[in-house]
Amino acid sequence: MEPKFTELKDKVIVVTGGGGVLCSALAESLARQGAKLAIMDLNLDAAKAVATKIIENGGNAIGVKANVLKKESLQEAHREIFEKLGSCDILINGAGGNHPKGTTSKTHLFEEDLKAGEDLKTFFDLDYDSIQFVFNLNFLGTLLPTQIFAKDMIGKKGCSIINISSMNAFTPLTKIPAYSGAKAAVSNFTQWLAVHFSKVDIRVNALAPGFFLTEQNRSLLTNENGELTARGNVIIDHTPMGRFGEPEDLEGTLLWLCSNGSKFVTGVVVPIDGGFSSFSGV
Repeated sequence: MEPKFTELKDKVIVVTGGGGVLCSALAESLARQGAKLAIMDLNLDAAKAVATKIIENGGNAIGVKANVLKKESLQEAHREIFEKLGSCDILINGAGGNHPKGTTSKTHLFEEDLKAGEDLKTFFDLDYDSIQFVFNLNFLGTLLPTQIFAKDMIGKKGCSIINISSMNAFTPLTKIPAYSGAKAAVSNFTQWLAVHFSKVDIRVNALAPGFFLTEQNRSLLTNENGELTARGNVIIDHTPMGRFGEPEDLEGTLLWLCSNGSKFVTGVVVPIDGGFSSFSGV
């Protein structure tokens, strides 16, 4: 039986990027605790699909379209959520992602790579606009929704913000410098916000997932036949638990950070990685 966090009942919880694999699972978990969910996503159909599933399972949710990089869009979403559910109590900043043009082809640079032609993308070929997109989506996509929704929390009790960082914020992963740097910014911002909001009773923490299969990374980690790619095998070999994370592996930590059980916890970034960060590789 799933544990009950009665203090979450009727809380208004806004989830950005809520149409994705991981954030939809987080939203469903919170809905089972009796919270009222606003599923925000750039893709309205995806947001509504998650909301519909929650409603069919007896929960309370709405799907809302919003672009986390546009303040006007967030303000419009805020108005809709306030009218339909009330003011925000908990914000989950789940929107984020990478871009292939902010990624290198190989782990290491060799001199001969500079003569390899267009098929090989080195550090020197990283695209400015794509790098900027990744930083904006992950960092500004956390900052801007917080500016809009955290105002609702002032003067209330039991309010918190949960950001989504990553294990590559602690130690950068090879090939993805833009994404690693952007998630490191999210972790740093989490700590900054925790201090900034500490006197108005808003706690700010972050989840740092290890390797979870999502639509964004599935083709990088698995082949069409379901077998692991070379990169996928390296990851599993360096994850002591020997598997990828499942969406439900995030739920217990999320519920703890949203509930009274963590009422003296703020400014932490919690690894949920199957031991990946503890393993030296030897």
